[in-house]
Amino acid sequence: MKNLTSLTSLFFILLSCTGQEIPNKGYQLETAVLAAPEHQRAEATVMGFNQEGEMVKLKEGTNDFICIADDPNKEGFSVAAYHKSLEPFMARGRELKAQGLDFKQVFDKREEEVKAGSLEMPDKATLYVTTGEPNEETGEIDNLYTRYVIYIPYATEESTGMPLSPPAPGAPWIMDPGTHRAHIMINPPKK
Repeated sequence: MKNLTSLTSLFFILLSCTGQEIPNKGYQLETAVLAAPEHQRAEATVMGFNQEGEMVKLKEGTNDFICIADDPNKEGFSVAAYHKSLEPFMARGRELKAQGLDFKQVFDKREEEVKAGSLEMPDKATLYVTTGEPNEETGEIDNLYTRYVIYIPYATEESTGMPLSPPAPGAPWIMDPGTHRAHIMINPPKK
């Protein structure tokens, strides 16, 4: 974590001195992997942002995980990691958003393409989303919190036995049932 502290401090110094909005590559590499399971981080592929704000591959990995750096154009800190089988689905979503489509339009277009067989969607895969708060004093990302999304396309409450809302804090539930984007949500209680 010492490297992360140095990189984070350097990022905040550069940001305050230059008005730079895109974090440097080192910072993106160090923080993007926070969403992945610890034993998968070192060998994961990392996608981040170049100085023009375009998403680019920062590091080619050798395992099955893809990590996404925090988007500097969005409020707050959020990174993600997912199994490589989700990449066609995720890449298509980024492409459609770049074309100016809103959430519903992206959802509908991908649903249409998955049903038509022109967009590959795995029968199961996991997405990890980690949020936190960059601490300018320590250089750490404080209050890390990870939620889990387990994609199971076209699953329903009836086919899984999962409720449509969390029955208790941290309990799993199914979201977007009956669609290409059906998934089990697990939001552990925050500490």
